[in-house]
Amino acid sequence: MKILKYTIPGVLFGIIMTKSEAISWFRIQEMFRFESFHMYGIIGVAVTLATLMTFIIKKTNKRNIEGKEITFSPKNKSVARYMIGGIIFGLGWAMTGACPGPLFTLVGHGILTILIVIASAVLGTYVYGLLRTKLPH
Repeated sequence: MKILKYTIPGVLFGIIMTKSEAISWFRIQEMFRFESFHMYGIIGVAVTLATLMTFIIKKTNKRNIEGKEITFSPKNKSVARYMIGGIIFGLGWAMTGACPGPLFTLVGHGILTILIVIASAVLGTYVYGLLRTKLPH
């Protein structure tokens, strides 16, 4: 039963990503060439929804799926840090033609080469963890 709490939202997310064409390499390339509003609209809805949900969680003290309190840590507001991270993130997104969100949806569609992207993301996260204390704050 516990696995259903994670499986059902994951399947719904995959369906939404597929139906909205957010997993389409063509749509992502259109976005990076500024040829279509489609992906910007999806991203705009996602950011608006995330902002609204964060506001609601903070105001109502909602708990996570396991009943634990949801907390938000203060962020370092260094512009350079976010600019560099955003550029690296965007370059990876443009090079792979895949938004990080629906990577597993692509695997579900049988696009197994995306496993290379997933492995690279996991490796990059691991290396960041090793280097984190040595990087500028």
